[in-house]
Amino acid sequence: MPLRPPAVAGTFYPGLAETLRRELDGLIPAAPKEKVLAVIVPHAGYVYSGRVAGAVYARIDVPQDVVLLCFNHRGFGPGFSIWPGGAWRTPLGDAPVNSDLARRIKNAFQDADYGEVGFLDEHSGEVQVPFLQRLRPDVRIAPVALSVGMGAAAALQDFGRALARVDGDFLVVGSTDLNHYEDQQTTLAKDQAVIQAIEALDVPALAAAIRIQEVSMCGFAPTIATIAYARAKGAAVAKTVMHATSGDVSGDYDRVVGYAGMIIPCGN
Repeated sequence: MPLRPPAVAGTFYPGLAETLRRELDGLIPAAPKEKVLAVIVPHAGYVYSGRVAGAVYARIDVPQDVVLLCFNHRGFGPGFSIWPGGAWRTPLGDAPVNSDLARRIKNAFQDADYGEVGFLDEHSGEVQVPFLQRLRPDVRIAPVALSVGMGAAAALQDFGRALARVDGDFLVVGSTDLNHYEDQQTTLAKDQAVIQAIEALDVPALAAAIRIQEVSMCGFAPTIATIAYARAKGAAVAKTVMHATSGDVSGDYDRVVGYAGMIIPCGN
């Protein structure tokens, strides 16, 4: 079965196990934990977005199985691609892929394909895995790469609803960053429009905010799929845990990227 080596260890996050453990421990604060349906987390380098992701992961009870909805930045491969089995390697060890869960996702959504090309040199899902391993060392993952445009919002919702029909106790992790490379004030305003739509689990409002506000959000596909999944599971709202920008770290507020960390609780 395929073993995926890390693509961004040593760049987006530390490449040495002990250094990575220490960094993760500093990014994941002590907090009460709750069982949740899904989370929305950023995927930049840990120095920029790690504290936002860590604030989310600190508050959730991570089950053994996690469905990773990754944004395919490069557009390689099909629109919906499922990693079939084997494992993903990080400096903390190998996170096994739950091939049975991957098969059930494929059976629920026939338009998805098995494949590895959509994950080639891709970081959006990979950067989540060390967080999950640190909190749940026996974690198993089912990565799905999404590479479709905003015009395919209906297909993304169909996928999310299909995922909700898959049996099992699993967490859905949707990976996205928000607005890119504008000044802080502009980015905060654009991000807020997107965040409000996600909090309402409102796909049309999200699509409208992205279009009208011209939000350069890399990860709209995982976000739409996550919202549809949560809606189908009976959720009504999402909660924002933290919102920040790269400027909060770099001090450069002229050209920032926005990051939001959000939780979708069970049974709301």
